[in-house]
Amino acid sequence: MAAKSVDIMENADKKTCKMGIVVDGRGRLSSGDDDKIALMATYFGNVLSIPFGEKIIGELTDQPLSWVADEVHEYLKAAVTKEHFLGLIDWVEAHRPESTIAKLCGSGSSDGPAFVVSSGQMFPTVKVDFGWGKPAVGSYHFPWGGDAGYVMPSPARDGDWLMYLHLLKRQIKSIEDAASHIFRPLTSEYLKLADFPPLIT
Repeated sequence: MAAKSVDIMENADKKTCKMGIVVDGRGRLSSGDDDKIALMATYFGNVLSIPFGEKIIGELTDQPLSWVADEVHEYLKAAVTKEHFLGLIDWVEAHRPESTIAKLCGSGSSDGPAFVVSSGQMFPTVKVDFGWGKPAVGSYHFPWGGDAGYVMPSPARDGDWLMYLHLLKRQIKSIEDAASHIFRPLTSEYLKLADFPPLIT
């Protein structure tokens, strides 16, 4: 759908669509050992990799969804192994203390749509309560300077995802026309803000 929304743009046959999927390395480094998994869970910080695939938009729109799914599985293969994460740790150690950003996030979407399916989709936002009730919105968004979108879980509606995307008006219209039964605008009604008690009484 992201690719089709760009299909109407000039030179769309030369533009690409990029999708990254955040892979959590904790389970991979633990090799399925329950004790190691429990130990890794006590460490603070990220053990993440963001492999991504990139295809010409015309190719994506001409192929069936099953082909796209196969391509995604193919580029994920190398990043879901223990060896990948051990190599990534070595790379980080060799480049420390330089800060890094995933190529997908840094390059953004100037040559076509780009988005990341976040590992935050498994973060239990619906269970978070700091003492004043559950949150209406949960996000790790920060102004990183890139324009790649990403997906996060919605604490307001368990099972829903929030999609943060930078889109042109014609792209928004294309997505709304094709999938208004799936995508809904982020409004106070959707977030159920009327259900929240006022902060000041």
